Amino acid sequence: MIQEKFTKNIHQIERVLRVVVGSFLLSLIFWGPETAWGFLGLIPFTTGLMGYCPAYSLFGISTCKRVNPKCDLGTT
Repeated sequence: MIQEKFTKNIHQIERVLRVVVGSFLLSLIFWGPETAWGFLGLIPFTTGLMGYCPAYSLFGISTCKRVNPKCDLGTT
């Protein structure tokens, strides 16, 4: 039941980009302007790690092909 709810909906390339962008934004907490705005990087960082975007689910978007087994939750 929970597996159906959190089916991966982000393609692997997009996941890598989200982790990279999220890491960069998180680094702004320590370098550069050193503001709390860097915590916004948690959003792309965590969605990239999980492979699941709640906003995509809300709008019925998926950048994964359903026939691609790498996008399924049970595979690594």
